[in-house]
Amino acid sequence: MADDNYTDNPVYRLAALDQDFILGDTMRGARFMMEYAKAEEFLRRERVRSTIVAFGSARIREDGGEWQARIYNAARTFGRIASERGGALCYGREWRDHVIATGGGPGVMEAANRGARDAGAVTIGFNIQLPHEQFPNPYITPDLNFQFHYFAMRKMHLAMRARALVIFPGGFGTMDELFELLTLSQTGKGHHMPVVLYDRNFWTRIINFEAFAEAGMISPDDLKLFEFADDPEEAWECLLRRGLEVPTA
Repeated sequence: MADDNYTDNPVYRLAALDQDFILGDTMRGARFMMEYAKAEEFLRRERVRSTIVAFGSARIREDGGEWQARIYNAARTFGRIASERGGALCYGREWRDHVIATGGGPGVMEAANRGARDAGAVTIGFNIQLPHEQFPNPYITPDLNFQFHYFAMRKMHLAMRARALVIFPGGFGTMDELFELLTLSQTGKGHHMPVVLYDRNFWTRIINFEAFAEAGMISPDDLKLFEFADDPEEAWECLLRRGLEVPTA
């Protein structure tokens, strides 16, 4: 006699509604694709054509002492300047350009998103599931507040619309993003992207870039892939000087 409950078997569930199946090992490729597609759909829905990416430490605090407060406020000011002048406000145009995008967390990321909000612009947070430090800051536009499981897909979305990169002081995660995007520029695998490292004293103390060239590990011309800035206005002027194209209404 047939089992009256045979439709309760997990195998019978529609694949798209079977969470155990979707989260299984064999569907990793599909989950990777879905993380790309979901963010892409909402970015297009909000008419985001290009971004300016701001990286930096999640540990920087507005009330964390004189130096940390200076970095936090600089990132906030830069986020406002770039949003007001770069095209994120979308006056008279179909697409938003140079929207501030961050890793979505606290610290420098919060400050840059906050500056964009100060300007009245939309702003993006590409969050990642981590055991510590990572939670969405409250200044991200809700419809552009993404969460990723895969670092690789998060990095792809950070890079693919980026037209400029401003790196504030940070730790391993900041270094990871910096060197990945410098490598894309160095190898020609990515589009032209002006890169500014904020706070010359921090960066030259942490990394001896010239030593890479002196040891023959990079070309001396690779040192021209970036420059330093110590003021938010200077950072914006560096981006323009290095080829950032600002759309007109």
